[in-house]
Amino acid sequence: NAMIVDSTALPEQAVRDIVISAFQSAGQRCSALRMLYLQEDVADTLLEMLYGAIDAQSIGDPWLLSTDIGPVIDDTAATMIRGHIASAAQEGRVLKSMSVPKDGHFVPPTVIALNDISELERELFGPVLHVARYKAHKLTRVVNDINATGYGLTFGIHSRIHDRVELATNQIDAGNIYVNRNQIGAIVGSQPFGGKGLSGTGPKAGGPLYLHRFYKETTFTRLPKEMELPGPTGESNQWSRHPRGLILCAGPSPEDAQAQAQIAQNEGCDTLVRPAISADELIELEDINGVVYWGTDVRSFRQALAQRDGAILPLITNRQFAPYCWVERHLCIDTTASGGNAELLAAVTA
Repeated sequence: NAMIVDSTALPEQAVRDIVISAFQSAGQRCSALRMLYLQEDVADTLLEMLYGAIDAQSIGDPWLLSTDIGPVIDDTAATMIRGHIASAAQEGRVLKSMSVPKDGHFVPPTVIALNDISELERELFGPVLHVARYKAHKLTRVVNDINATGYGLTFGIHSRIHDRVELATNQIDAGNIYVNRNQIGAIVGSQPFGGKGLSGTGPKAGGPLYLHRFYKETTFTRLPKEMELPGPTGESNQWSRHPRGLILCAGPSPEDAQAQAQIAQNEGCDTLVRPAISADELIELEDINGVVYWGTDVRSFRQALAQRDGAILPLITNRQFAPYCWVERHLCIDTTASGGNAELLAAVTA
């Protein structure tokens, strides 16, 4: 989960949202901020403010209302995260850390410097924030680097330039996108939650497609491609669906495969028709985004998909599978003036 903060962001709000996203619940949320990109023009100022905000956090017993950051879940998690921090300290990359209580599974809220996100070998499920600097003209490269990890759960951007927000949000391959706000605490019905690639394959929890997966439909109700969802004043929540990409139509019969291809193509997907493909061949196929199979040997197909490197792929066995051809995206925008409503500011300056 990454966030980009550019030179036009409101520093006070950006710092507030970084602290909430990275350290609330001791960083133990699947949506928690792990990688922060700061435009180099404002990085020093923002980091100084961030360190001050971290110092203001109270670490202790989570039962107490005065506590901001509690312990991590167990000793195994604490040992692993402390080891990561210690390795970074040996390399001189720890920018900020705090003292924590000795008793309990406490991990110090820590900021670690990186060159880019590719240096992260795995996710750290705790209060550790990694920071890299970027040049303004390298924004597209930063977004591509984030996408290259293969994960795509949450993404945030703080900017008051509308075109810059559009560029990042259109190119990022993440399920939940947040503009000028924090990126945790998705609300059912307003912010349907779920990722892409290595971060999930199914419908978003709390979204318009979710309930349909719990029963067998005899008829198919088509949803619009975009929906404005209800939410609090000062916030815009937009849900949209998009074609999943290349769908393997595996039959098993040629007639089945052609019928599958017709359904997938009707939903805007590209298709690869390979009736009676073997599980071994399936492991070697590249660039597919889903598999449709109506045969009986479902187990071997599932095992083959599990052995593949890269994104988690759905095995679709339903005969009415049009909704499975979609991937969902949620875009949440803080539209308050103090938050820097990029669209409003663009209209005013125009």
